[in-house]
Amino acid sequence: MNYKEELIKANTHLATNPKTRFIGYGLQKGRAMGTLVNVPDNQIIEMPVAENLMMGVATGMALAGLAPVVFIERMDFILNAMDALVNHLDKAYDLSDGEFDPKVIIRCVVGNQNKPLYTGATHIQDFSDSLQLMLKMPVFSIKDVENVSRYYNIANAVNGSCILVEYKDLV
Repeated sequence: MNYKEELIKANTHLATNPKTRFIGYGLQKGRAMGTLVNVPDNQIIEMPVAENLMMGVATGMALAGLAPVVFIERMDFILNAMDALVNHLDKAYDLSDGEFDPKVIIRCVVGNQNKPLYTGATHIQDFSDSLQLMLKMPVFSIKDVENVSRYYNIANAVNGSCILVEYKDLV
């Protein structure tokens, strides 16, 4: 299988959990770069382009017992979600004295660097190293096809939230 086929397989597996909801913008039309083709419409929540809102909604859904997967189309835009991510989701366990540990899987995509699909300097930044220093939750960079299933399985199994970094040049 290639990288995209592995992403489709991994997200299809996540969707077998009836509590899973995929949150993002352009998901109904683009199906997250085609990786959600096998996900039922009732598990997709279309959001406006408002990353902090998406992260806040996902945190609330996780606290209510759902299993949200947030899709951030370009990692550059995770900066817009930093309040909800750093100050709320990542600290929910500590802030609640261990009562709450919301589990959100966050998919971030580092944009194309190869021409002719190059998406520009503001769409190709990779903040993985910075996020690893800033957050308690794990950040996994999926840089080859062999690690797609591995990291998705870890993300699905861990207690608490994590970030999966995908690379569009590999799709």
